[in-house]
Amino acid sequence: MKILIIYGTSEGQTRKIARFMEDILQDENHKVVIADATEEPPKPDDFDVALIGSSIHMHKYQSSIYEYVLQNKDILNKKPSAFFSVCLAVASDIDEEHKEANAIAEKFLKQTGWQAREINHIAGAIKYTKYDYFRRLIMRMIAKKQGGNTNTSKDHEYTNWDAVKYFVLDFVSKIEKY
Repeated sequence: MKILIIYGTSEGQTRKIARFMEDILQDENHKVVIADATEEPPKPDDFDVALIGSSIHMHKYQSSIYEYVLQNKDILNKKPSAFFSVCLAVASDIDEEHKEANAIAEKFLKQTGWQAREINHIAGAIKYTKYDYFRRLIMRMIAKKQGGNTNTSKDHEYTNWDAVKYFVLDFVSKIEKY
């Protein structure tokens, strides 16, 4: 199967997740093309499946992903596609944080008109070492509120790699059955 993965990232965790998906799918003998949405990504026309992902920052997804989906929604709606949303709130034990992440994803799909077959929420990372002083303070406050790690001397990854592997293999296997 020919699979397209498009991602939008700020500190690199969504890229890392997309690359992991690429490796998993290639191990299953799929042909995979991966691209950053900011770097003239290919259109989904020539692919059997599209996986599109973005991180949430300030309650919004990457503008490059928003534009990509808007420009390609007609094609995306005609083929199997899934959206993977990378958000620190997914790692939280607070139910309201999960509801908010779901609401942000649903709003994005409604605004763009994209009818993704599946939405998968993936916990991201806190990249304290990549933040400036003020962002580090803000992220530390958010982490504290959500029960995350507040040690700013290093980065903290919350991505559940087994869950990511299960999502991508399960999604593709459902498509192969049809």
